[in-house]
Amino acid sequence: MSIYPGKGKVAVVKTSPETVLEDIDRLMKMAEVEKALSKDVTTGLKINISWQTWYPACSSTPWQIEGVIKTLQSLGYNDLLGIHNDTVVVDTSVGEANNKHKFVTNKYGIPCTYLYQQQFEWIEYKPKKPFLVLDKVYPDGVFIPKTLVGKNIVHLPTVKTHVFTTITGAMKNAFGGLLHRNRHWTHSVIHETLVDLL
Repeated sequence: MSIYPGKGKVAVVKTSPETVLEDIDRLMKMAEVEKALSKDVTTGLKINISWQTWYPACSSTPWQIEGVIKTLQSLGYNDLLGIHNDTVVVDTSVGEANNKHKFVTNKYGIPCTYLYQQQFEWIEYKPKKPFLVLDKVYPDGVFIPKTLVGKNIVHLPTVKTHVFTTITGAMKNAFGGLLHRNRHWTHSVIHETLVDLL
């Protein structure tokens, strides 16, 4: 198992519809994805579905998912898993079809996990330091999906405006996979919530 170096690396490239898949490959290699993700464990692809209907810059895009899958597979990541959570406003299965996520994961033979299904156990997370706000939003304890423990997670967010949080990105996408449905109530304290999740 590789050791995570403890520092993330940001890479930015200009892309076009004609080159987006190749650009995602180049971007992930510039960000040194192999230094951050072990090939010895399952790599989860945290797919973001914000709406059941296709709106640009709202949910993970099919080309984003495809580019990441192709790059990871070319680098030897053979155990990939799509990860979906539910939301208070969206039927995930409808959104997965309408946003063409299911088409892409099926094309590459990537199974998907739906964290809201009954078979998934949620275990209590006990922080090493006190939370800023999560213990107030979740007074009965903060629970995370046991199935995610020990896996690599690649977030497939969008950078979008949000009525409650102003702007969101990768860390905001993380809370969809880590926190259960009450996460909707963290929007008014989103900055503190993201610090708690880090």
